[in-house]
Amino acid sequence: MIRLYDGGIYLLNGTDIISDEKELAARTGRPADRAAAEKGTMAWGILEAHNKSGNMDRLQLKFDSMTSHDITYVGIIQTARASGMTEFPLPYVLTNCHNSLCAVGGTINEDDHKFALSAARKYGGIYVPPNMGNIHSTNRELMAGCGKMILGSDSHTRYGAIGTMAVGEGGGELAKQLVGRTYDFARPEVIAVYLTGSPRSGVGPHDVALSIVGAVYKNGYVKNKVMEFVGPGVSGLSMEYRNAVDVMTTETTCWSSIWVTDDKTKEYLAMHGRPQDYKKLAPADVAWYSGCVYIDLSTVECTIAMPMHPSNIYTIKELKENAADILHLTEEAANKQLKGVKMDLSSKLRGGDIWVEQGEIAGCSGGTFENICAAADILRGRSCGNGAFTLSIYPGSMPAYAQLLKNGCALDLVTAGAVMRECFCGPCFGAGDTPANGELSIRHATRNFPNREGSKPGEGQISAVALMDARSIAATAANGGKLTAADELDIEYRDYDYYFDRGIYEKRVYNGWGKPEPQAELKFGPNIKDWPEMPALTDDLLVKICSYITDPVTTTDELIPSGETSSYRSNPERLSEFALSRRDPQYVPRSKVLRQAERDRRAGKGLSEEIKAVYAALEKAGVKADPEGTDIGSAIYANMPGDGSAREQAASCQRVMGGAANFARAYATKRYRSNCINWGMAPFLVEDPDVFELGDYIFVKGVRKAILEGPDCIQAYAVKQDGAVVPFTVTTGELTEPERRIIADGCLINYYRNN
Repeated sequence: MIRLYDGGIYLLNGTDIISDEKELAARTGRPADRAAAEKGTMAWGILEAHNKSGNMDRLQLKFDSMTSHDITYVGIIQTARASGMTEFPLPYVLTNCHNSLCAVGGTINEDDHKFALSAARKYGGIYVPPNMGNIHSTNRELMAGCGKMILGSDSHTRYGAIGTMAVGEGGGELAKQLVGRTYDFARPEVIAVYLTGSPRSGVGPHDVALSIVGAVYKNGYVKNKVMEFVGPGVSGLSMEYRNAVDVMTTETTCWSSIWVTDDKTKEYLAMHGRPQDYKKLAPADVAWYSGCVYIDLSTVECTIAMPMHPSNIYTIKELKENAADILHLTEEAANKQLKGVKMDLSSKLRGGDIWVEQGEIAGCSGGTFENICAAADILRGRSCGNGAFTLSIYPGSMPAYAQLLKNGCALDLVTAGAVMRECFCGPCFGAGDTPANGELSIRHATRNFPNREGSKPGEGQISAVALMDARSIAATAANGGKLTAADELDIEYRDYDYYFDRGIYEKRVYNGWGKPEPQAELKFGPNIKDWPEMPALTDDLLVKICSYITDPVTTTDELIPSGETSSYRSNPERLSEFALSRRDPQYVPRSKVLRQAERDRRAGKGLSEEIKAVYAALEKAGVKADPEGTDIGSAIYANMPGDGSAREQAASCQRVMGGAANFARAYATKRYRSNCINWGMAPFLVEDPDVFELGDYIFVKGVRKAILEGPDCIQAYAVKQDGAVVPFTVTTGELTEPERRIIADGCLINYYRNN
């Protein structure tokens, strides 16, 4: 049972949920004091310790460490270099777990790795070589600790179960830390996630995590808030179970997470050679939360998230009992979103059973030691079969892999027909074990967004991903691909000892923290390019809507695809060619016309006949404009853009392609909105997007002054393709003073140059 409370709650002594202030007063013998109880959350204490503003309502945070992987760190370091960075001012872990297997582009992936190693030497960083560990497993093992805060350029930067408030953001926010600035944010609300009971046999952490995502994603219950895990149910969960639930909090759109800590946390940190990083974290005797997610773990069932979102959940039992209806409903919903290709799930129902072609247990959510051991317990002495079904397993880190070799679990899995892979994040973003066209893959991974499995709808290729726990994936493998819940099998799960061999890292990881070598040269490959110049915002702005997306939510994967594009993440111009390529292939050619128009304007070459007609229409409508002094750009409209990945390229590619603004009803995540701001694109909000359409121009009058001085509404005019001019207003939402300057200056790099 999962219950969402309608309003705020008090938590008494860490165990009792009280909604009524009179009851609280009777229990404590003193009047309820919400303001004081707000300070009783674990989140408050950690945020207060890291806040440099002196105002808890307007946070300015400095983090204890940062982390990036090999499709984000080049751009971040390049941004920071251009902004004046001379050394890393905090520990910065550079992992190589996303582009470590991609072959696209020849040598350029490994060139990025060599760049990172040279940057770690020059600036004093920590470099984790390819295939040694995925970003989050490595940071759990080496960096996370109680009361800390970690900032990462990957959306799944979550170490709350180890007592660390971790935040996934776009690269611009990491660059700010590298040049000594702060992470500015209005203090988030805190939601209690109250756990009670114990999971049943065969029910794994992904079952719990998906159940939570299903309960809170669509209603925005925890959006941009902190999820604080409390209650008696926490103590019954192992640390690896907690970690695997915690990493999936990203899919709720929460801002961060934190858990109570206990003796298991203490043992975990001691085992990883960091006993000093433990301290007890718990809410005060009375703590106030703005909401509560109540979960009885004993009622959670084996669960599946159907394509194309982790919130699209059913119990596996429910799916099997209503297979035809649910499969049809899922493919129908998917095909409304997909363009130029059709997903076929109904054909997976054969002889009354659902058949899948692939299983993946991978990464920071699935590739934990305990998950893989549980899969081995299920598959020991069994076979995956010699049909279409395949099973691949990606351990989270080499120390975990070493233990799987020592205890025999890796052997059990391999002899059952599974394939042991590298420590690689590919199955989460579409670059590892891509299934064939039309196939269905079940994965213990973080996401199942469109094309996360690597398909290319524009070329007629489509496969599908459903998310499941490692235990049910192994049970399905034991039945040769027939969808099976783990609790359908009678399995005796063993209790495996784990020993963390730190020497595996010490022999290969370069740790230059605190030892920068300024004389060291950065090693550039031919694909590593500097950011192009970005223009400052002019007094007025003219943009053309080059993509108009009416889907309820637009993911960052749709704004800039993962998979084969990853190899070009260090080359802004080349990567920008992929912007919206799978969602709206005409966006790039449309935007290029506007980009060239702006280049021509700046070069004094005059305006195109189309743009002259736009200004003529404005003049006829009585709207004054200065064509020679008005920036021309492209823009997109989407109802709610930016769900999913933290990758800043979802915004920077638009900017490089000439983008000047986004228009939206709302932004799916803070991190995407921040990415737009850091790349100098105004994050406009519009109440009635029907006033304009694809191909219309929008003239924003006095935009620079409005951005800098902050009126609530900014006057805009839609210039229709028939010459009609329709006035409307836009807003930007709340902006900090630095954010205003960043947009006005044209991007974060310009802002640092100017300040």
